[in-house]
Amino acid sequence: MHLRICALLAIVIVGLVGAQASPEAKTVLATNNEGVAVTYGSVLKLMHDTTNGRLHASDIRYNAGGPQYFVVTGHRGVVNSDSYWVVKPVEGSSLEQGDLIPNGSVVRLQHMRTNNWLHSRSFPSPLSRNLEVSSREGQDEDTGDLWRLELVDESEVWMKDRKIRLKHVVTGSFLHSHEMTYVRVLPRQMEVCSVGEESVDNVWLASEGVYLQAGSAATPESVEK
Repeated sequence: MHLRICALLAIVIVGLVGAQASPEAKTVLATNNEGVAVTYGSVLKLMHDTTNGRLHASDIRYNAGGPQYFVVTGHRGVVNSDSYWVVKPVEGSSLEQGDLIPNGSVVRLQHMRTNNWLHSRSFPSPLSRNLEVSSREGQDEDTGDLWRLELVDESEVWMKDRKIRLKHVVTGSFLHSHEMTYVRVLPRQMEVCSVGEESVDNVWLASEGVYLQAGSAATPESVEK
């Protein structure tokens, strides 16, 4: 099953590369191997460091704030294809697919199946009453989709299996998960929210995926907070 998913992702990434990719770009299927850079255009799963849950987009809509916001959870299933996200630069950027992503870069995460954007806003999350995290439907530009990369270790660029935090540009809060789980609608899936303070529960790692590799380094985009 996992090999079939990887094969499908390889086909997807070829379509993503297109004319915008760097000439040197190539793809790397990554499961357990280390030393692989996360680049723009890579399709990956984000694994929560303390729970091992994968950042997961559901088809369940939030009740408040409009019909375009869908619940995001932490899912412990390794082979679930709804945990794949495409790493994108900010709208209008000159960065190309295959470019490296330095510390401090502002990125967007687009859900592979639905094309929704990882999003946060000043609504309370359902379980912990922190800030809500959702996948937002729509292709219009929205600053609520912007996340700043913070590398936890001393790496210069984002690497697979290295600890990171994602800080929401608008609210200043960190992408966060914990052992608090849904019971009825999304049983045993963990809440994903955003919180204002750094903790071990807002550390993530890029894990399974298809990583688009190239030789050029990108410059962090400047986005006003």
